[in-house]
Amino acid sequence: MTVLAFIIGVVVLVVGLAVSIALHEVGHLAPAKAFGVRVGQYMIGFGPTVFSRRIGETEYGFKLLPLGGYISMAGMYPPSAATTGEGENARPRRRRLFETLIQDARTANDETLKGDGAGRAFYQLPVYKRVIIMLGGPAMNLVLAIILFAIMFSGIGVQTATTTVAAVNECVLPAGSAQSTCTADDPVSPAAAAGIRPGDVLVSVDGTPVETFAEASAIIQKSPEETIPVVVDRDGAQQTLQVTPVLATREVAAADGSTTTAEVGFVGMSATVAFVPQPIWDGPQAALEQTGQVVGIIWQLPARVYQTAVDTVTGAGRDPNGPLSVVGAGRLAGEVAATETPILNRVSGMLALLGSLNIALFVFNLVPLLPLDGGHVVVALWDGLKRVWARMTGRRAPGPVDATKLVPITYIVVIGLVIMGGTLILADIVNPVQLLG
Repeated sequence: MTVLAFIIGVVVLVVGLAVSIALHEVGHLAPAKAFGVRVGQYMIGFGPTVFSRRIGETEYGFKLLPLGGYISMAGMYPPSAATTGEGENARPRRRRLFETLIQDARTANDETLKGDGAGRAFYQLPVYKRVIIMLGGPAMNLVLAIILFAIMFSGIGVQTATTTVAAVNECVLPAGSAQSTCTADDPVSPAAAAGIRPGDVLVSVDGTPVETFAEASAIIQKSPEETIPVVVDRDGAQQTLQVTPVLATREVAAADGSTTTAEVGFVGMSATVAFVPQPIWDGPQAALEQTGQVVGIIWQLPARVYQTAVDTVTGAGRDPNGPLSVVGAGRLAGEVAATETPILNRVSGMLALLGSLNIALFVFNLVPLLPLDGGHVVVALWDGLKRVWARMTGRRAPGPVDATKLVPITYIVVIGLVIMGGTLILADIVNPVQLLG
């Protein structure tokens, strides 16, 4: 059953990632079509085509390697004749590698401009429309992440210690003691002495209404050796019990989430933990906070991948906040699904993982390097700045920016991404991140 659950978790992750990629491309496709750009292909994956179907002018389909996706727009770059000055009668010469790469990109781009593509090209759009098209994909991932986190926080809720008493200690045991049963010499716990029972719901403590167990604990911890009234709801009727917390050494949670040891009031009862829905804005807030964290990781990605490689070679433990490959994410999804916890815990964990992946897709695609979406945004903005400068200085409007000249840099970026991806995949196989022990 555990193996089956692990496989189900991996499948859910793969399907969720495929849906995320598909929606990312829809984020590009919808505004492109709305602005009249001819879109020849909408594909999920790379490599040989597994299945496709033409609807109107666009071919929709899936390719063999589900590692991304793309849409093919007419005229991502201006036609080669407008930028190179080379015609059919140009004298042939031997090209260098980079020149060949540039010319190949221009030739492929020219193919998209045949027919009605010549008047419906991406490069002909105003700058703001090009930016909208390129930001549509990452924006779709951010919206999806916000939705997933909203479902997790407000639909399912966050596990919280409620005001319902789960258990009452029979006695007070010393802090750090290995003793698990009470003896005749151990003092009776204040909660048991006051008559508090499992199932009681705390209404108020020392005259202060409480909505969470943490609020009740805070009052009790501040009241050692003082007799305080505790109002409980038992079977629909409220009762007031007198409780005298004892002074005991216990772990106390700090505001930042850390724990410290201190002498505080203690009564000896524990709370029932349940999923408590949070305000609707908590999900979007969590998504935005995680976005900031991912920005920090992406900014340092080469250094973090290098450290991951070092940790893999030396056998050191992986940073749980470090980068992961698809293999690592799939492994975590399988572990989440295979844990022996209630189904809601596992569903919540999967939502968190898929939400995090979409945030990673959002941030990563905004990196201002081709072939990423952020690189195309930079090209469009540079084109716009050149035109504005020409108007301000009274010069003739410049021609469109020829981004094919950046193809060599694009290839270098792609090679770097392949190397980093391969490093992370290897690390996730031989030295995986351990989040669940």
